[in-house]
Amino acid sequence: MPKEPEYRRPAADNALAATVADRLKKLIAKNGRSFERLADLSGIDPKDLLGIERGAITPTINHLWRIAHALGIPFGSLVAAGTRDVRVIRSDQRHSVASHDGNFQTRPLFPYSGPRAAEFYEVVLAPHHRQSVEAHAPGTKENLVVSKGAVEVSIGREAPQTLEEGDAIDFLADVPHSYRNLGSVPAIVYLVMSYEPCPCDGSA
Repeated sequence: MPKEPEYRRPAADNALAATVADRLKKLIAKNGRSFERLADLSGIDPKDLLGIERGAITPTINHLWRIAHALGIPFGSLVAAGTRDVRVIRSDQRHSVASHDGNFQTRPLFPYSGPRAAEFYEVVLAPHHRQSVEAHAPGTKENLVVSKGAVEVSIGREAPQTLEEGDAIDFLADVPHSYRNLGSVPAIVYLVMSYEPCPCDGSA
């Protein structure tokens, strides 16, 4: 049997689904929003949202972005399971979140989980895939370094930037932006997102 391509959408991740379900319940209660109101604001089908809240559905990246935007919280706060002084994430314990077609995968390494308003991700882009991202909250910055392959980064109306292996870019991500894999093999990128200080940080 031929080896499956490494960019294929991962199978259901029960640990990730359980973490998101737990965080979502707490955040809905904290923000004082009803389930119905969250479904309306996020544009997610109520049946899918209910499945995510119960831990029966592993959310996609699109689900998480929509929920985070509706609640006015950082993306990573939905996947943070808790804090410890020392945290090791083994390779075989990876919990990736994928786009609906599996062409874009992101793995939270040390996600937002308290007063440190920053997130660290491993991102895998399928060959020739372009991933468009909506504007983040005002003041959000992204620091990105290409570990494998070549990636084109487009930011707002600025001219696209081509990054080769080892190249890095730092930019304000509060405008629409996109990443495009220029090669015929999966590209791997490491991404740090940092947010403007918020008085609600760490209270979720």
